[in-house]
Amino acid sequence: MVPGTNVPRLVAIGGAEDKEGERAILREFVRLAGGEDARLVVIPSASETPEVVGELYQKIFHELGAAEVAVLTIAARGDARNEAAMRQIERATGTFFTGGDQLRIMNRLGGTGVDTMLHRRCEEGMVVGGTSAGAAVMSSNMIVEGETKSPRAGAVRTGPGLELLPGVIIDQHFAQRGRIGRLLSVVGLFPHYLGVGIDEDTAIVVEGHRATVIGSGAVTIVDAGGASFNDAVDTPSGGCITLCGVTLHSLPHGRSFDLLERRPVLAPD
Repeated sequence: MVPGTNVPRLVAIGGAEDKEGERAILREFVRLAGGEDARLVVIPSASETPEVVGELYQKIFHELGAAEVAVLTIAARGDARNEAAMRQIERATGTFFTGGDQLRIMNRLGGTGVDTMLHRRCEEGMVVGGTSAGAAVMSSNMIVEGETKSPRAGAVRTGPGLELLPGVIIDQHFAQRGRIGRLLSVVGLFPHYLGVGIDEDTAIVVEGHRATVIGSGAVTIVDAGGASFNDAVDTPSGGCITLCGVTLHSLPHGRSFDLLERRPVLAPD
């Protein structure tokens, strides 16, 4: 189920967002977090080089006008139980997760004080942004690994995410890495989830239960909830699955999707 009014405000980026030109997506994240009054925390835990990546986003967000930008390095679970770290999240208006490996985020944050504080602040209106792995981890059940050209049983490994956006499975670098097969594999197994594939330099901005696309690419939404036939659970591991009657939406910049009603919003409000 996708919750309604209490869904946090999220900016989920498909990776490789513009960092040197107009930087429209990162600029929108700063705006949503308060613009010149924004107090941001960058968490580079997914990265193999957290210091380098953290400093990069710190510089960018300062250039985009944020009042304060702190880098919170969580190299081990003890760092995520630190009172000072929790206080940083508590006073932040926006938190940003960089790319890398989403399992690193869950391994170091899951169930800690920082995790609890993150959810509390989200309920109070803090914006959470993330790119690539930082977007994938927003799901309740996130894609961990697996590449497949055609939908196959057992081809994709999933695991618990941060549960910031229940009812949705996010995949990133979508068109660039040809990931339609792996997203179909996942929604075939979990048809109650909406599969959301986000291209590079593209994002969904989620407010309430509406997701709006921004950026230079498109967002592909795969809905197997109304499938007329689905044998994903009966197909031997590695075998191609049969999915019939799946609904697919391709939405470019400016288009919106109602995650609760599972339908595009094409008419203006």
